[in-house]
Amino acid sequence: MIKKMVKLICLGAALVYLLSACSTTQKMSNSLRTPTEQLLISEAVMRSLSKRSESALPIPPGAIVKLDISGISMDKDFILGVVAGWLGQHGYTVEGSAENANYRINVVINSLGTELGNTFVGIPPIQASLIPISLPELAIYKAEYQTGYANFYFDIFELPSNRYIASSSPFIADTFFNAYTALFVFTYKSTDLVSPPPLR
Repeated sequence: MIKKMVKLICLGAALVYLLSACSTTQKMSNSLRTPTEQLLISEAVMRSLSKRSESALPIPPGAIVKLDISGISMDKDFILGVVAGWLGQHGYTVEGSAENANYRINVVINSLGTELGNTFVGIPPIQASLIPISLPELAIYKAEYQTGYANFYFDIFELPSNRYIASSSPFIADTFFNAYTALFVFTYKSTDLVSPPPLR
């Protein structure tokens, strides 16, 4: 009976030791956003514009425009740069000041960012307080779903009168990056990003 108990304890200790060596990938970043999050946002912005043509704007081709931007996102400079490039590709000239411009386009950001959801089946990380033993996360099945989303539109004004002309319909697009872990160590990703960072 005692031998059986000792064997069970040894077997349990060996199993805990082996499982503790298995863990899922931990995400760490020294920047405000991980590279994946940055790609989710930037590709959503570029895809929203690529679906539209210059005919979507009620101003003549070749017009000189001044760009402004408003919204609660901290990525205003990025959107301003992408929109300026898009307008340039469609024959418009973007000026830094309103002095020589025929029109002012105010880019209004409704929403820009990422969402994260997850599904987890397994044992979460355990940190013992009385006994100095900790176990990593043991995922029988784990899925992380990341979505990037962009939603903005243009308010267009004539210069120098600042007369309101029209608002564009919203530019909307989304992207996704999903990561899966099965049986502690097997990982798989699914994404529509062009060049996502590899899972390691």
